[in-house]
Amino acid sequence: MIRAVTHWLGERIPVTGDQLRELTNEPVPNHLKHWWFCLGGTPAYLFVVQIVTGILLAFYYEPSPQTAYESVGYITNEAAYGWYLRGLHKWGATLMIAAIILHQLRIYFTGAYRKPRELNWLIGMCLLMCALVTGFTGYSLVYEQLSYWGATVGANISDTVPVVGGFMKRMMLAGDTYNDRTLSRFFILHGAVMPAMIVGLLFVHITLIRLQGVTELKFESDSNKEDHFNFFPEHFLTELTIGLVLMILLSVLATVLPATMGPPADPLTTPEVIKPEWFFYVTFRWLKLFSGTVAVLSMGFFVFVMFIWPFVDGWLRRKWPGTEISVWVGILAVLMIIGMTVWEAAVEH
Repeated sequence: MIRAVTHWLGERIPVTGDQLRELTNEPVPNHLKHWWFCLGGTPAYLFVVQIVTGILLAFYYEPSPQTAYESVGYITNEAAYGWYLRGLHKWGATLMIAAIILHQLRIYFTGAYRKPRELNWLIGMCLLMCALVTGFTGYSLVYEQLSYWGATVGANISDTVPVVGGFMKRMMLAGDTYNDRTLSRFFILHGAVMPAMIVGLLFVHITLIRLQGVTELKFESDSNKEDHFNFFPEHFLTELTIGLVLMILLSVLATVLPATMGPPADPLTTPEVIKPEWFFYVTFRWLKLFSGTVAVLSMGFFVFVMFIWPFVDGWLRRKWPGTEISVWVGILAVLMIIGMTVWEAAVEH
């Protein structure tokens, strides 16, 4: 029976086992045996968790101001395992964004963005921006007090961008102010547009990695070892182990620190303290330090520099050969980001 099925498939899919192994079992650099060097698979795995849990949550969610909060309450308190799925979705989003940031830092500090991998750095930055937008729109869907006013503040901030600010605000809110169509706009962005963009970018990202290969890193401790090892089964088992550990971690977080609900949105009452999600703490603190337009333009400039850094780094290396200015710039930037994040987390207002 099995032989007959194999023969039937072989006639219709003319790919032999040897050809399939040759296509997929590309040798992997030895440094990827260390889990902190193969963080790229972690956000991809967590993205799959987000897709699965997001689909299950969408069965019950109703994206309108009249029903959103009650539907989230039903998921949290009444639907079978709804609290668990919502917890997985919440903590999966947190860990996914954290993993993307850590992966970007690893790429940066090992110089893996340099020629000929500049385009993949740009795609990685686009993936980070998409993840942040997905996190922002998802946070806004609960329609609790903080999520409502967080979305309102975010729209008002975008309105300060010269020339295109008003258009950005109207596109975000589906009008000049928060209205009955805003939540459905956020829901479509969160559940369809942004995931589709992430899938497309991931496809290009992985294709370029396959074409260019993984950046080779050499360490003295690996001098007596082989330079490469097989993707199957060695690296596959590493990724599988990371996935199992992540599921255990997500389950523990969803159980011990479950997703809760604040008071429902009240457009007539501004809360005394408005806090965004942790990954926007840096932006929030920066906006408090400077005036609206200056803060927005300067933040935009920093993001622009992050996008084009491979080309800036190339210019710096040609200007001052043998120096690692990029490393010191990266250390300074990381210290500033951590400092401003802790600062914003510690203050009340």
